[in-house]
Amino acid sequence: MKAAHTLQTRDLGVRFGAFQAVDGLSLRLEPGARQALIGPNGAGKTTLINLLTGVYRPTAGSIHLGEQDITGLRCDQRARLGVVRTFQINTLFPSLTPLLSVVLAISEREGLGAAWWRPLKRCTAVHAEAHALLQRLRLDDLADVPVAELAYGKQRLLEIAIALAARPRILLLDEPAAGVPQSESGELFEVIDELPPDISILFIEHDMNLVFRFSRRISVLVAGRILTEGTPAEIGADPVVREVYLGNGSGFQGRQAPMGSQAHAGACLAGAAHG
Repeated sequence: MKAAHTLQTRDLGVRFGAFQAVDGLSLRLEPGARQALIGPNGAGKTTLINLLTGVYRPTAGSIHLGEQDITGLRCDQRARLGVVRTFQINTLFPSLTPLLSVVLAISEREGLGAAWWRPLKRCTAVHAEAHALLQRLRLDDLADVPVAELAYGKQRLLEIAIALAARPRILLLDEPAAGVPQSESGELFEVIDELPPDISILFIEHDMNLVFRFSRRISVLVAGRILTEGTPAEIGADPVVREVYLGNGSGFQGRQAPMGSQAHAGACLAGAAHG
């Protein structure tokens, strides 16, 4: 595994026409982090992930991996440096098996796709690594089952296995539990929590139970800006954060989560403050 590096942004911003989606945002992800990014709908969370991974180019500020400025690099160049992501909606091929999906991801990393004359079945090291990744993600028993037949929670785990095949330094998870039944989301985050400590993880999540259970640090994003950061206990006790989820949102350009999710988040924040 490559040495860990800090990922950080400095006064990062992006504007779409007249809309300032991210505004002067400075965020630091330390080596080994398990950091949650939370905030009301429309706060700019996914936009930030898109900026970090090169999907969007910023209109202001910079992004650094360790001492290297990666602001101008393409998505694939950042991925090769170890900045890897998953998406809100799964991007799997339903007809493939988990084993073949991971084998193909490892082969792409190793540049084996160009060796068209060499059958993948002969690449024993690739298959051994794929099986090890599936075992880590609790998917080894399902290695030969078509992806279309997997429970959705297992599909989300497979996406993480494919991301790990790139040997990331930084793993960015955009709502990994989205669409996953509550009975499966806990297991999903248990697996994420067990990933190697030299992988720094930043995850977006709306379920505050999962956020407060599995994060070690929380960044609160509102209207494209970092409102505050801290430990789960500090964030749970912060009255300004609680108002963002429970109050009228005045001062934050009217960007709020729906009332149902506000109530859930508020209850979790209150529980964390008294936990």
